[in-house]
Amino acid sequence: MKAEIISIGTELLLGHIINTNAAYLSGKFAALGIDLYYQTTVGDNPERLTQAIKRALIRSDIVILTGGLGPTIDDITMESISLLTGKPLIPNRAVAKDIARYFKSRGLRPSRGNEKQSRVPEGARCLRNKFGTAPALIIEYLGKVVICLPGPPREMEPLFEDEVARYLNEKFRSESVIVTRTIKTVGLAESQVNAIVKDLLKLPPPTTVGIYAKLREVHLVIMAKAKSPRRARLAIAIIEKKILTRLKSHVFGYDDDTLESAVGEILKAKRLTLSVAESCTGGLITKRLTDISGSSKFFMTGIVTYSDESKENFLGVPDALIKKHGVVSRQVCKEMALGIKHFACTDIGIGITGIAGPAGGSARKPVGLVYIALATDRKRIVREFRFKGSRQDIRWQASQAALDMIRLNA
Repeated sequence: MKAEIISIGTELLLGHIINTNAAYLSGKFAALGIDLYYQTTVGDNPERLTQAIKRALIRSDIVILTGGLGPTIDDITMESISLLTGKPLIPNRAVAKDIARYFKSRGLRPSRGNEKQSRVPEGARCLRNKFGTAPALIIEYLGKVVICLPGPPREMEPLFEDEVARYLNEKFRSESVIVTRTIKTVGLAESQVNAIVKDLLKLPPPTTVGIYAKLREVHLVIMAKAKSPRRARLAIAIIEKKILTRLKSHVFGYDDDTLESAVGEILKAKRLTLSVAESCTGGLITKRLTDISGSSKFFMTGIVTYSDESKENFLGVPDALIKKHGVVSRQVCKEMALGIKHFACTDIGIGITGIAGPAGGSARKPVGLVYIALATDRKRIVREFRFKGSRQDIRWQASQAALDMIRLNA
């Protein structure tokens, strides 16, 4: 059974919004054991949308469309479906009532455009949208299935969970399931990870391994297809053990884990407290750590000491040291870590200083030069990094390196 996703909206093509629907639906199809072969993004153009749907109906058994179901003139999904299937658009009372109920609950009145939303292809199975006015429906056509869902994730996801998943599971009950496991690493480049596990990347189905590079992270995704979730997990466990044996301490988490959540778990388990003095990262490390629920158990203080004066006044970095070595230096960074540790009375102090760019660099101290220091009662570690990329990229990479230092030295 082959499935295909068509995401509709010019705003997707222009990059104004990120297409999270495709990623969400891909994962859901995998869990249902349905093979997803194609993903298409098309703008609000009747001719191109019609052609995209036409191609999908030829090569796929299930076509799921998201978007283009609104009340405006450029919302053309229903018209395109009607044209291709030959099913006329007719008013649907249940959809009209849901739209009226939605507006009434908000003290508003539907517009003429909303009346358009109540017209659906004849014979369609309408799904109840509890979170918006866009219609959602399932059409069975010439042995194929067309599913139309709203574009906004807050509307699309509940509809899939409540209605579509059950329908697909009943109609296309698969003899197999697909299970995935993501192993997340830090501290190695993609080429290095590739060299370590290259034989595993060549494994043939039904158990395969893919490699995906992020900013200062590399993810390995193991995918197994089997007759039951248990068998798939057993196949994954064999490959996972090999990966862990080879990558060892570079593995920081799995699936939905983040580097900051991994650090938080370590600090909580060891009952250690942390404080951070940031310069070039502008509070990014503090933000990432305090995004974690329960971070107050380990995170005590975060200070952004951007100016030379603030480093002197809050962290006690000597003015003479800054003048001698410069604010972006090993010596100043070490004092920042010691200063924040002392100021906040924590087990660990982190200092970070650097040049995020795009201006401010020199031949001796280029853009991307970053120093990170970690101080405990027994350790004094200072590391130099040379990052590449935009200002945002350099800041993110610096925060990654700082979190990894904490993970490995807490």
